[in-house]
Amino acid sequence: MKLLAGVDIGGTKTLAVLRADDDPAVLATATAPTPAKAGGESILDTAASLVRAMSGRIDGELVGVGVGAAGVIDPADGLVVATGNAFDGWTGTAINAGLAARLDGLPVRADNDVNAFLLGELAAAGHPPHALAVTLGTGVGGALYIDGRLLHGGPTGAGEIGHIGDFGQEPCSCGRTGHLEAYASGTSLTRRYVREGGVLVPDASAVADAARHGDPVAIEVFETAARHLGSAIAQAGGLLGVDLAILGGGVLRSWPLLEKPLLASLEAQPLLSGEPVTIRRSVLGETAVAIGATRLR
Repeated sequence: MKLLAGVDIGGTKTLAVLRADDDPAVLATATAPTPAKAGGESILDTAASLVRAMSGRIDGELVGVGVGAAGVIDPADGLVVATGNAFDGWTGTAINAGLAARLDGLPVRADNDVNAFLLGELAAAGHPPHALAVTLGTGVGGALYIDGRLLHGGPTGAGEIGHIGDFGQEPCSCGRTGHLEAYASGTSLTRRYVREGGVLVPDASAVADAARHGDPVAIEVFETAARHLGSAIAQAGGLLGVDLAILGGGVLRSWPLLEKPLLASLEAQPLLSGEPVTIRRSVLGETAVAIGATRLR
């Protein structure tokens, strides 16, 4: 049996899956904390150890490894072009060559984690020809699949919906203001809640708990995030001819707080067809990036 490994390198956790080349079912998984502050070599050491541990448990021949990684990744050679401040020493890492060297020369393909997420979810959805992916986590990521092809664009990567919009004066992680990420990421939800009168909380999950208990500040923070998310998706859908958006990320655990204002925003901004962009939530959950990475070619 020929086996494929997929690795999701995130700022906190690295998750790997193993599947047969001709079967989408996951045969094994392995996880470890990402040594994000220890540099690229340590991060690749962790990824390689997870792949070796999984392949040693399954009878078959490992023939390839895919990696979905945080940051701007050059898909031609897996070079990390840029990344956020969760990592030290990750920019400039050659993922394909470095991981292949640790795995006896196995072919390795790396891409941005949201691109991999989208490939995994599209396979689970029956391969629709056009889709936008949006992930709501520490930041807001995006990916585009149009006419049956994953788009990469220029040096900053296609699909970065988190850094579009002019929704106000909230500071964005990129140094500018008003972007979608400044309102709809877990970081921004927490920041806005505390600043606008809520109690001090550690993360967006605590803001969601407050909203579920009727806290008006928490409710407003989530509703604003959902409205802006709807506007950004509607604009992207209209410009690119995409009528499906697939959502993922940790903030989606609070879906009941987002659903109604998000769908209302989309209904108010339909495509030229008269229909709003369709929303579908991730069906693969935390394994979506790793599973999608096995589909990188």
